[in-house]
Amino acid sequence: VQLQAYGGGLVQAGGCLKLSCAASGRTFSRYALAWFRQAPGKGREFIAWISGSGGNTDYVDSVKGRFAISRDNALSSVYLQMNSLKPEDTAVYYCAAKGYGPVATTPDEYGYWGQGTLVTVSS
Repeated sequence: VQLQAYGGGLVQAGGCLKLSCAASGRTFSRYALAWFRQAPGKGREFIAWISGSGGNTDYVDSVKGRFAISRDNALSSVYLQMNSLKPEDTAVYYCAAKGYGPVATTPDEYGYWGQGTLVTVSS
């Protein structure tokens, strides 16, 4: 599966942004999807995960209650709604896909990656 993330940009603290990730391939619903982010000088950090059906999700504690992951299998897309953004949310955000399985929070568990989209939150 090929992934393409978009929707990043510059936003003020407290604002919101919605990221999208479009996938190619006919078996999109068989893949669990996730969003990661990487801030300058830091490693790639897990943000959110969603199961193939969309019925199960998981988040890193720092974004719980602010971010929401969702997917539309008919459109082969996954989304990340980000609310109450903080300057520390500034990073390049990546979508990733893996085959069926439980929640996966480490980058090396994912075999497919989008190119990343930059989110900058100003204070």
